[in-house]
Amino acid sequence: MAFAPALHAEWLKIRTLRSLCGTLLALFAATTAFSALAGATTSEPDLDPLFTALSGVLPGQIAAISFGAMAVSAEYHGGALRLSLSAVPQRGRWFAAKVAAIAVPALIVGLTTTLAAFAVGRAGLGDAASGLTTAEQVRGVLGSALYLTLMALFAAGLTALLRSGVATLSLLIPFVLIVSFVIGDAAGGVTDFLPDKAGQVVLYETHDGTLGPWSGLAVTALWTVGALLAGAWSVRRRDA
Repeated sequence: MAFAPALHAEWLKIRTLRSLCGTLLALFAATTAFSALAGATTSEPDLDPLFTALSGVLPGQIAAISFGAMAVSAEYHGGALRLSLSAVPQRGRWFAAKVAAIAVPALIVGLTTTLAAFAVGRAGLGDAASGLTTAEQVRGVLGSALYLTLMALFAAGLTALLRSGVATLSLLIPFVLIVSFVIGDAAGGVTDFLPDKAGQVVLYETHDGTLGPWSGLAVTALWTVGALLAGAWSVRRRDA
């Protein structure tokens, strides 16, 4: 099967699974709600207005991770992967189609989400956000959407490697919510290069760490590429 029909088939799977549509809806709802709450309740004089307006991305990333993990883990239930590979025997082509089918809706929903989250967060901040330049606002919104997409793909690659969505979520969710912060307090600049910490630099108007907004996203992208390559190796080498 050529790539285009394989991509269409994978998109149909994602579109027809209610749980996956639910995670994308949760991504939008959680991110927007937390940004609105942060904008309306934060009153510190030295706040970072860009980060405050986009702070909903931090809890929202859990939904993005869940989307990537669940989209791949569905293939390991009920022999679905064997059926997929019987239709697309070229395993690398099938996995590329799966990754593309995850990336496109994640990016579209991510961009819609970050636009809405920033709008409500900035509205809540009022004059506190007046100093943000147009370039900073565009960078924050676009960079946040790319970050959410990369985290979804990172989870997808790990799920293909581990062959379990539960294992991926059990690993990544505690990591981004707890472990990364604990290590960050203890290890200093080393954590600047963790996949979540690096990408989150794009949320800030100013940041004193080693990485900048785009170099931080590049580090997250490298982690994501590594996870996807590991996942592709697992799909190609292990039994369905």
